[in-house]
Amino acid sequence: MTDPVLRFTERGMYCTAADAYVDPWRPVPRAIITHAHSDHARPGMGSYLCTPLTAALVRHRLGDVPVQALPYGTPLRMGEATVSFHPAGHVPGSAQVRLEVAGQVWVVSGDYKLEADGVSEPFEPVRCHGFVTECTFGLPVFRWDPQAQVAAEMNRWWAANAAAGRVSILGAYSLGKAQRLIAMLDPSIGPVLTHGAVEGTNAVLRGLGAFAPATEQITPEFDRARARGAMVVAPPAALGSAWARRLGPGSEAFASGWMRLRGIRRRRGAERGFVISDHADWDALLRAVAETGAEKIFPTHGYTEIFARHLKAEGYDATPVPTEFGGDDEAEAEAGA
Repeated sequence: MTDPVLRFTERGMYCTAADAYVDPWRPVPRAIITHAHSDHARPGMGSYLCTPLTAALVRHRLGDVPVQALPYGTPLRMGEATVSFHPAGHVPGSAQVRLEVAGQVWVVSGDYKLEADGVSEPFEPVRCHGFVTECTFGLPVFRWDPQAQVAAEMNRWWAANAAAGRVSILGAYSLGKAQRLIAMLDPSIGPVLTHGAVEGTNAVLRGLGAFAPATEQITPEFDRARARGAMVVAPPAALGSAWARRLGPGSEAFASGWMRLRGIRRRRGAERGFVISDHADWDALLRAVAETGAEKIFPTHGYTEIFARHLKAEGYDATPVPTEFGGDDEAEAEAGA
């Protein structure tokens, strides 16, 4: 498939005019990165272009790689293309990539959500001719409750565990979901403790003034008796592990949009599942598409065929595009990892 702005190749989405790839999944000389999750910001690129916050997170994950930071809304000329970043609302630093070539504007959404979470920069719709949209949760069954409602449920669960002298362990991806959940917690219930993977990300964000809540990392020297009644935020892989069991009697929960599906909730094996996602739900996907005013829609990563079929029925020119995205906690939950 070819287009004046983007081509969809075996290495990823390629903008010929800029001679650069957006979120490539194979090593390329020039990569434009939407956000720092491992399925979008992969190692081995000759150079990385991303927002300043994503740049810091990419270096945290990948080491001293060549990164150029471009603030939101700042146009950059790359060859015959003009590139700019616009907030995606997915995780801190996440961006939509706007590409303009000879008067044609295409936007690659990366991952996004429309609900403001208090941690990520809120989503901003960008008018364009072509829109590459994720559709991780592109089915009508996926509709999210307001964040405040989920926060109340989560804090009631924690308070009940604390009253019984149990530790609460909440599984969440280390970048984005973990910080969002921590910001939703009521610190009057007890201390908020973290796995090292979560605290490492917290430290990067704190250093840039992008995260404020107080947390304490569980280190090998940590007195496990202090975990009683605490909330522990850890990567999903830590649930049910020896690391978690050493914290003493407790209750485990998993936070993901996939918790909307009972079968996946059972496979996770956690006592509780909180339905909350850093991806757009069905209604938000449709709203985002409409707000772009785009003539061409390219659903990717998720229920692409179903979502494209619905868009076609609504009168859009929609073509599914295969990708290799899907390495964050949402994908892990779907796979039952």
